[in-house]
Amino acid sequence: MTVSTHQQQNDLLQSLSQMGSAGRAEGEDVQTLPKRFYPVEGHLRAFDPDVVLIIGPRGAGKTQLFRAICKANLLPAIAKRFPRLRMPPPDTAHTRLLVAYPIEAKFPDMLELRRFAENSTHQDFLELWFAYLVRLLRDDLSSMSGLSAIFDAPASDAQAVLDAFRKSGNAPTAALDGLDATLVNQDRHIYILYDELDTLGTLGGSDWKTVHLAVQGLVAFWANYARRWRCLRPKIFLRTDLYQRVGAAAGADFAKLAANRVEIFWSDHNLYAMLVKRIANTSEDLLAYCREAGILFDDDSDLGQVPKIEDAGQVKPLIGRMISQYMGASRNKGLTFRWLLDHIRDGRGQALPRPLVRLIESASDVQRNASKQPRWPTLIEPGRLRRALDKASQEHVMQSVDEWGWLGKLGTWLSNDPLTREVPWERRQAERVLEKSWATLGGGENNISLPADSARDLVGYLIEVGIFRERYDGRLDVPDLFLFGLGLKRKGGVARR
Repeated sequence: MTVSTHQQQNDLLQSLSQMGSAGRAEGEDVQTLPKRFYPVEGHLRAFDPDVVLIIGPRGAGKTQLFRAICKANLLPAIAKRFPRLRMPPPDTAHTRLLVAYPIEAKFPDMLELRRFAENSTHQDFLELWFAYLVRLLRDDLSSMSGLSAIFDAPASDAQAVLDAFRKSGNAPTAALDGLDATLVNQDRHIYILYDELDTLGTLGGSDWKTVHLAVQGLVAFWANYARRWRCLRPKIFLRTDLYQRVGAAAGADFAKLAANRVEIFWSDHNLYAMLVKRIANTSEDLLAYCREAGILFDDDSDLGQVPKIEDAGQVKPLIGRMISQYMGASRNKGLTFRWLLDHIRDGRGQALPRPLVRLIESASDVQRNASKQPRWPTLIEPGRLRRALDKASQEHVMQSVDEWGWLGKLGTWLSNDPLTREVPWERRQAERVLEKSWATLGGGENNISLPADSARDLVGYLIEVGIFRERYDGRLDVPDLFLFGLGLKRKGGVARR
């Protein structure tokens, strides 16, 4: 390999290792987001005025979609690209987007929410969300009477805001009814958006009681009012497991609200198209590299280079060029094109954008630091990809602890017990180990609450969210996405170096 080719290879690897803000939408620079955001038509139905709930598992891209619309103002670009979709008018004269959560200092902090939740019901949270909606719309309601106490209460004091709301009687409802009537007459809409709701009560990991009560109250509020107001329209981005738990405890109004929900699902085709778009928009050299593999692009002034990919198979030549056609010397080691997605699937069989992006970033880092580089035009050797999977699993579990504060302890208990050190297990084995450690799983200085009342229920929850996988013979397995990060091994697996 010539010096110039080696330098070109190193430059491409460095760009690949930085293509996705470590795979986290929250860390994405709003300036680069439009070029890296891949619009999926089915996901964009979330902005149909009649859709309230947008559901997806952790890492599915709910926050990416939220930020693309609210932070990067991509509604006009998306409306232009997908004219058949029923979406709000893209001009600001007719459509206004307001973020109701997260809103930082305009909302109680996590300690205050936990204190509030100790003696509250979901009905209390329903009223609390109503009160903070009134505060959010202050500029539109300033001429309305009877609301000053709600506006004047400290935003950080949930109980003070709720007390002021209750003392105001019917004034909040009358004020929002009046605002909605004005919006109808002027043909304007205000969209109220809620995201990152799993962070409610977060302090070293989500407090399940706080999150459950707050989300249940929010959904109950909009189940009651979404049909009352025509031009005040909510958009609630909700993690799938929270939706399922809240839905199980809700009534008929919630069922009506959920009937027209959007679920964020990624086909293999869309996952690979998303990956190619990120790669191609990271640098001009990577764009040229993709084109040399036969990928065609639309040059969109807002969204950057958008790959023309109708089928996942169109990406095979690029993957073969970038890594290799096979994960070894022959097809017996597996097709790289399949391996990439199969090894980041969770226990439900779903592959998601965040782990895929992070796997390529990590593999690029591993390869760049290796003493020997593959023959051009290959960028990443299959062995480096395998090593990167362990790193991606470790990081995925560490990031998951933000929402599941007990997950690190779970891995410690499972990996230290001879019964569960290696997967797969009999279900009863896992339950027995968790029963022994039950008192400490949710303990510690942060007193993290568990999303279940028993070891048996926790195992069911872990299957539900894809951390565990139930095999056809009834035994439990842990997908590669979580395996190494939890400190576990697979029986008969290849020894790690």
